[in-house]
Amino acid sequence: MQRSLKRQMNSATILSAIRNRRGHRQASENRDAGDTVIASYNVHKCVGTDRRFDPERTARVIAELDADIIAIQEADKRFGERAGLLDLAAVERDCGLVPVPITAHSKHGHGWHGNMLMVRKGTVLRVRQLDLPGVEPRGALVTHIDFPFGRLRVVAAHFGLLKRSRELQAKAVLASVAEEEEMPTLIIGDLNEWRVGRRSSLSPLVPTFDPASGAVPSFPSRFPVFALDRVLGHPHDLVASVDAHDTPLARIASDHLPIRAHIDLETIWQRSYAHMARGRESRAT
Repeated sequence: MQRSLKRQMNSATILSAIRNRRGHRQASENRDAGDTVIASYNVHKCVGTDRRFDPERTARVIAELDADIIAIQEADKRFGERAGLLDLAAVERDCGLVPVPITAHSKHGHGWHGNMLMVRKGTVLRVRQLDLPGVEPRGALVTHIDFPFGRLRVVAAHFGLLKRSRELQAKAVLASVAEEEEMPTLIIGDLNEWRVGRRSSLSPLVPTFDPASGAVPSFPSRFPVFALDRVLGHPHDLVASVDAHDTPLARIASDHLPIRAHIDLETIWQRSYAHMARGRESRAT
């Protein structure tokens, strides 16, 4: 019995160390600021930890998040027609969220390589569909959204399972962003990387993004240990707070917990981008 208790204590110590490793943000570090709610959710093709396919349950978790922008991963079936899995009309009715316009792999599909980005605030100005390098077929959506206080670029992605693939995908996303106009930018999604620091496959994003910030455990959903799902911002203080959405429903609806963040877009624009807004206004007149 003592040996069993000792094993349990050692396991608890190891899990605590993993959850609180350098770079994982504690709730006490969050700032209660922000004008827009961002979320990311790997819905696991709407199959829960109970192995039950239940899109309505997945939609209820999305409603719990109350997000203005949400990136969904694994939104389509993987094979066959790659049909979308959610009732988009019901999600719009219950949450006010609509998907950004894309050309899916099939007429019944919702996402691009399974990635879907949904918005309820702002005006979608542009959407680019990126094929990402790597062993597995992966992609990203690069979307420009106009808000009353400024524009926001959102890169919604699902990175690969292999470290080398993730490194190439991080470089491809960064190169795509560098080709476009300067504006506050988010990378959100299941990036499949729990490491922080130099060993992380996300290190190519430095210094434009800080992969060590906002790393909150989200996987597996029943006992989250690994920070696979991320919201990364540029400038680094664009993201005011980030937490895993840990509710009884979310723990069973997917093998990932959703993550939910607040961004302070208005403050960032006033501080760093106001001159760009004035320049656009003067050209328009």
